[in-house]
This record gives sequence, C-alpha cells and structure tokens, in this order.
Amino acid sequence: MSSSQSSHSEPIKWNYNLPRLFLEQCRKKGNRVKVVDTTGVKLSGNDMLLRTLALKRIIEREAIKPSEEHVGVLLPPTVPAVVTNMALTLSRRVAVNLNYTVSESIINRCIEIAEIKHVITSRKVMDKLGYKLDCDLVYLEDLKDKAILADKLAAFIQAKVMPISMLARKFKLNSVKPDDRLTIIFTSGSTGIPKGVPLTMLNIASNVQGINTIIDVRDDDCFLGILPFFHSFGYTVTLWGTMALPASAAYHFNPLEPKQIGKLIEQTKCTVVLGTPTFLRAFLKRIEPEQFKSVEIVIVGAEKMPIPLADAFEARFGVRPTEGYGTTELSPVVSVNFPPRRARTPEQKLRLREGSVGQPLPGIRARSVSLDDGHVLGPNEDGMLEFAGPNVMPGYLKQPELTAKVMHGEWYTSGDVGHVDKDGFIYITGRESRFSKIGGEMVPHIQVEEEIAKIVGGNEDTTTIAVCGVPDEKKGERLIVLYSQLEHPPEVIVRKLIEAGLPGIFVPSPDSFVQVDAIPILGTGKLDLRGLQKLALEKCNS
Repeated sequence: MSSSQSSHSEPIKWNYNLPRLFLEQCRKKGNRVKVVDTTGVKLSGNDMLLRTLALKRIIEREAIKPSEEHVGVLLPPTVPAVVTNMALTLSRRVAVNLNYTVSESIINRCIEIAEIKHVITSRKVMDKLGYKLDCDLVYLEDLKDKAILADKLAAFIQAKVMPISMLARKFKLNSVKPDDRLTIIFTSGSTGIPKGVPLTMLNIASNVQGINTIIDVRDDDCFLGILPFFHSFGYTVTLWGTMALPASAAYHFNPLEPKQIGKLIEQTKCTVVLGTPTFLRAFLKRIEPEQFKSVEIVIVGAEKMPIPLADAFEARFGVRPTEGYGTTELSPVVSVNFPPRRARTPEQKLRLREGSVGQPLPGIRARSVSLDDGHVLGPNEDGMLEFAGPNVMPGYLKQPELTAKVMHGEWYTSGDVGHVDKDGFIYITGRESRFSKIGGEMVPHIQVEEEIAKIVGGNEDTTTIAVCGVPDEKKGERLIVLYSQLEHPPEVIVRKLIEAGLPGIFVPSPDSFVQVDAIPILGTGKLDLRGLQKLALEKCNS
C-alpha cells in the first residue's frame, strides 16, 4: 500500500439500513428523552416513534402521491424537522432539505433540478421568508389538523406493540439496498449554480458508524443540533448520528444565538458539540463556563481552527476542540482528530495531531496526487487531495460533466491541496478550487469577479481583476481582490456590490483591494491559481 493512503483499507460490513436503525433506537430509548428543542418540544423515544409513524400515514394519505420520490423540506433544525425527515425516510421517499438562507430563485432552481412537486414546511417559516416557490406547499400545521382516530390508533400499535421485525416488513425496509438514495444535499457551484449531491444509505450509514468509532456514542450522550439539515454535516451527524445511534439530541434553530444555545446545553446536559470555529468564537464571548460543564467533545470543521482559539476555548471551558475535515460530496466527514476526553487507550491518544485534520474514518482512503501530471505522491508531499471509500457520492444530480471532473474511478478529487503524512494524518495546505470558506460558508470567487466586472467593465484582451482567499484569524478566510487597473475606487465598488444584492460575506472590504503589476496567467491562458495565491499572500504580508 502507498504510504500516502490511509491504513483503513480492509472491507467493513456497514449496517446501511438506516430507517430500521431509527426504529430500533427509538424503541430502545423508550420513555427516556430522545429529542428536545428550544421551542419547548420534548419527545421520548416512544413519543418520537409515535409522532413519526402518525405523520408518515398522514403524508401518504393527504399530501404526497406514491409516484413522488423527492420531497422538499424547508424547516430549521427543530424536532418537527427531525420527525418530518424520519417520516419521509420510513415512507421510502428522498427528503431534500432546502437551504432557507439563499435567494428565492436559487431555491426554485433546486426544486426544478430535483423535480420536487411538494415542499413540507410551516406557515411561520414561509411568512418569514416571503418566498413564492414553484411547487405545492404542505404545511405541518394543516397535516396535524388532518389526523384522524385511525392514524393515532395505528401509530400507537406500531410504536408500542408491533415487533420491529414486523414493522420492517410492513414498511418494506427489508428491501433497503446500500445504493438506495437517502437524500440530496445542494451545494453551490463556482458560478452560484446549485449542484445536487445525492447521498445513499451506505454513504450516510458508513459516515455515522465511522464517526461512532471515534466518539463511541453512549446512551447518555446528547448531541447539540444547531447545524441546519441542508448542510451535510448537520444532516449526517446531528440528524442521523442521533437517530441511528443511542444518543439523544437538543436542537436550536439559529446557530448564531449563543445565549440560547448556552441555556440549552446546560438544561439538556449536552456532551457532544459540533460546529465551526466561527461558532466557537461566539461561544467564548457569550456562554458561561458553568453552562458548558457537561460537554466532553467539541469537533469543528468548515474552516481552519487556529491553535490560539483552541487554547482560549480550553482555558475557558475545560474541553479542547478537535478539528475534522470533509465535504458534501463525501457525506461529508473524511477525517477527524480523536477527542482527548474519549481516548481510553494509548493508541487512541496518538490519534490526535494538532495542525492536521486528523486521520480518515474507517474504510476511507486518502492520497495526494501531483498537480502537474496526477501521479500519486508519497508521504508529506503536497498535491491535490483525493479520497475513496463508502462515503463517496455516486455523482452530481443530472450533471455528468461536473461528475467527470471530480470523479476518477473510485477516487474523488477534493479541490483542496495538502498531504498525508506517514501515519495517515491529513494536512490541508491550500485550496485549488475557486472558493473561500468564510464563517463556514462557501464563497465562489468567480461569482464575485463577475459582479465586479459588471461594475468596472474591463479589457477583454487581458485579465485585470482576480479574486482569491487568504487566511483570516476571525473568519477562516477573507477575500482579496488583485487588480492591475481599476476604473472606480474600491469604496464605490463595494457599495455597488452591496446594492446589487450580493450576500455580505461575498463582498470584500475596501482595504482588501490590492494593486499588482499583472494578474498571473498560465501559458494555456488560464488564471494561474497558485501564482495568484502566492501573490496575494506576499502583498498581504508585506
């Protein structure tokens, strides 16, 4: 085996029947709390099963035709959102959680791509968004009113009396296959056009069970659920990680409200917190150490975690955050550093190496390949990072040309530059793809460039403007606009970008405009991304 690959290459038998695992875990939890949220909803395992089975019956009778495979869900991470996702999965439908932070046009584009005819939502959500969607809306409030006595009786018998094996047969769960589609997560393309990422039962199950080998989830564990389900990390870990494993979950609909989150952690005695460095900075300022007393594990991703942040967090809360890595196309988790509090053996204590994003989960292989000719590199050699394993998506929805760009046989090309050391730890050293992760959100450089070009015009014969990202201690990265000539002052451009409706994180600050002699271009005429990055770093550090 190449030393640039992880050591986890032996075949692993995954339990990919997630809907059956959900039934089993709810039944095992019994009268103890399974889910709670800050709207005041609290359900035991039995009640969770009862609500899910009743909603499944009502949806099938009142809302969704048997021929509809994809069903949209537009709800924040709350207990009703969990129940809705589980009801659709038991109904053998594909729940497509839609991003309520994007524009109406982008949501409608996702609805079109996934051929969604119905979106399950609530009146409160739609009143807040004010969107007109190109499909029929199904309001949870209306479905509740349509429950009849037969729904309640059937759900009671199924939840409390019927053996799991009988339930599985009734819902045709015995025919679940590893490559059955479980969900579609939409991620932004480089020009802002959404890409649909279908993820299978095996994709999500292998990720959930792989994470379990790291965390070793206990019956008394409680996961904090503040990540939206339209993000793959939220969908996989804080939804299915709690529904298919023995843990309970505590949800809050807004990850940017640390005071409410602190109260929730304290009230529910959360032990596992998942988020981003941006969220941790907010926790440091607004959450009291006493509220964090129950927390044993803090895992962050989406942005680089600065060591000073980890130091400050540990000093205040007594728990050290560990860093992981992933991407939507990989379900999403690839690797994670072992949380110190759960290390019980000398070998486990060695599976933490700060500065890295950890070792791959079981079954996942990692390698770096040459940026020039694609040959496989050895340990500690920087190149394009590629991954193979049961977590790799089948391919983008209806976009075979994009799939061909990132899939090479069993290997997924990540767009991130880095290396794998001799012990299998992965290090991210740069980003080849034209995105920046700012506050955990993907910002496409091309879209920002195009908006600036609309404002300043430009020479069609030469490239005069280029956008790239540089490290930023507060937000993970910040945008830099390199220019050889500019028709308007940066302050004017920034104002016009805001007026054009660009999201705030897409708008560079006026002091982020840097003049250069020329924009670096490759011999092929393409933008020299590595040269661009180097130039930006030199200018910013000079």
